[in-house]
Amino acid sequence: MADTGVQARKSAVWLLDQITGDAPRLMSELLAGGALDKLPPEDRARAQRLAMETLRGMERADRLLQKHLKKYPPLTVRNVLRLGTVELCQGGAAHGVVNAMVTLVSQHRKLGHLKGLVNAVLRKIAAQGPEAWEVLRAPRLPKWLRGPLVAAWGPEAMVAMEQAHFAGAPLDLTAKGDAAALAEAVGGVLLPTGSVRLEQAGQVSALPGYDAGDWWVQDAAAALPVRMLAPMKGEKVLDLCAAPGGKTLQMAAAGAEVTAVDTSEGRMARVRENLKRTGLKADLKVTDARAVDGLYDAILLDAPCSATGTIRRHPDLPFAKNGDEFGALIGLQTELLDHAWTLLKPGGRMVFCTCSLLPDEGEVQVDEALVRHSDMTVEAVDLPGVDPAWRSEEGGLRLRPDYWADRGGMDGFYIAVLRKAG
Repeated sequence: MADTGVQARKSAVWLLDQITGDAPRLMSELLAGGALDKLPPEDRARAQRLAMETLRGMERADRLLQKHLKKYPPLTVRNVLRLGTVELCQGGAAHGVVNAMVTLVSQHRKLGHLKGLVNAVLRKIAAQGPEAWEVLRAPRLPKWLRGPLVAAWGPEAMVAMEQAHFAGAPLDLTAKGDAAALAEAVGGVLLPTGSVRLEQAGQVSALPGYDAGDWWVQDAAAALPVRMLAPMKGEKVLDLCAAPGGKTLQMAAAGAEVTAVDTSEGRMARVRENLKRTGLKADLKVTDARAVDGLYDAILLDAPCSATGTIRRHPDLPFAKNGDEFGALIGLQTELLDHAWTLLKPGGRMVFCTCSLLPDEGEVQVDEALVRHSDMTVEAVDLPGVDPAWRSEEGGLRLRPDYWADRGGMDGFYIAVLRKAG
């Protein structure tokens, strides 16, 4: 079984190399490309978990390692040391972790000569690291992202968000039917907004009700846009930028006639799978949202964005991005919002939302849309469990990772219900 541990760790280090290298890539891209498909399921899950925990704790790991390194070794060895440090400081057995990391490096054709360095450094970390780890601050976001977020929400809120990122995220489920019954069936907690939360989920597909299609995985914050849209039975509803499909499923479960649109065939395949598993129906179209025509009673636009609200679930984002795409994304959001407005019937309603922490992708977008469209108003919606303090000035909802900190947080989101005159 020792080799199993080495293989999972080797794959975790490979993921870290791709995410933190000179041409960084997102973990979702790597996994979609089949990066870990040859691993047994348990090793695949372990490799992903180890890589994500290392990314969350990387600043702490680097601070501890710099005391024992005169110069940085090659990236792969550095990531071996980071992974080993995180494991050791989070309770990993010293003998097993150190041996696995030394074995991993010794098997490397070009870096095997550094196995002694790995052995020596990790033995020191095993002796001194866990105690020092606990007193270090929560890792900070990189300056390119931290600066704008501090400007938007202030330094205290930024620290609270970083603590939420470091803590990671529990598993949230949306019930097709009775949420209270689902919470009891899976041993979860019913959240005030109607989602079900599990602290220790294990294998998702092994949970009660998975095969029966009784629920789907969806962060509690991501479930709110559809709750705010409140689709009704028989309504003609459009879901733009629909994948991975949680919101499509919510609208279909409400009895609406759903048309779901996304540009990615691969991502839309996941929507099809989930519709089949849950026994729900929607009309799926793989096309650019700006090419859609027709008229709809209600529209949900979950616009492409920086995804900065999802870092507690995707700790690779700050490493694999640098903010270069923000301008183009903001322009695309404006285009999509304006086009979607032409598809909405008079008197209809549209939810605009982004899983972003940047006001330019939320509050500012709606402020500017209200100037462009004289027939648009923001409609305040009262939902169970929604704190009035989450309301933003223009009437939307601003969610942050540090909200519900005592419950495990939530994704960062901006959501507004826009009503068309008529």
